[in-house]
Amino acid sequence: MVKVCQPMPSRPNSGWKNRPETPLTAPGKKHPWGAAIDEAKIRPDLRALFLGFSSVGLSGFGGVLPFARRMLVEEKRWMTAEEFNAQLGLCQFLPGPNVVNLAVVVGKRYRGLAGAIAAPVGLLAGPFVIVLLLAMLYDRYGNLPLALSMLRGIAAVGCGLLFAMAWRMGMALKHKAVFLPFTVLTAATIAGLRWPMPAVMIAGLLLSGGVAWWKLGRK
Repeated sequence: MVKVCQPMPSRPNSGWKNRPETPLTAPGKKHPWGAAIDEAKIRPDLRALFLGFSSVGLSGFGGVLPFARRMLVEEKRWMTAEEFNAQLGLCQFLPGPNVVNLAVVVGKRYRGLAGAIAAPVGLLAGPFVIVLLLAMLYDRYGNLPLALSMLRGIAAVGCGLLFAMAWRMGMALKHKAVFLPFTVLTAATIAGLRWPMPAVMIAGLLLSGGVAWWKLGRK
C-alpha cells in the first residue's frame, strides 16, 4: 500500500485566528478622529497633571493663559492647537476663571474626577502661597515709587503675553477668512463701542456657530 503524504497546513490548526487589520490597528493608518492613537502615548498621570499645571501657575506673571497654551500645546502636547482654541472658547462661556476651567477640563479628560481635582489644585497651590506673601509685602511697601513702577511693568508684560497668545490662536484657526472677522468684531464691540459683554458673547456665539454649522456641515 502506498501512503499519500498530505501537505501540512500553512499555520497550526489551533483554532486561533488572526484578527483582521482595521483602520484603527493597521500600521501606518491614522485614527479617523485625529491624534487619538498618539494620545495614549502622552496620557499624563495625576502627578504629571499636578506638576504641569503647577509650572503654569508659578511662571504666569501677568496672566497664565499664554503659559498654559505653551505647556499644553507646545511642550507636553496634551492638546492640539485647534483643541486648545475650542476648549478655551468653551471655558470662556462658563463661570469662573478661564484657566481654572481649562485645568478642570484637561484633568477630567485624562484622569476623570481625580484629574479634574489635581490639575486646578496644582495650578492654584503655588500662586496661593506666593500671593499671601506678596500681599503682606504690598501692605508694607506698596506705596513706594519703586514698587509702583514694578507693578506697571508687570502689567505691560502681561498685556504683551495676551496679545502674543491671541496671535498664535488666530494662526491655528482653519478657514481664517471666515472666522477671524468675528474676532475683530468682538474686540471692536467690547473694547471700542463698550457694548455689554454678555450680549456680545451671546450674539457672537449665535452668529459664529451658525456660520460654522453652514461651513462645516456641508463637508
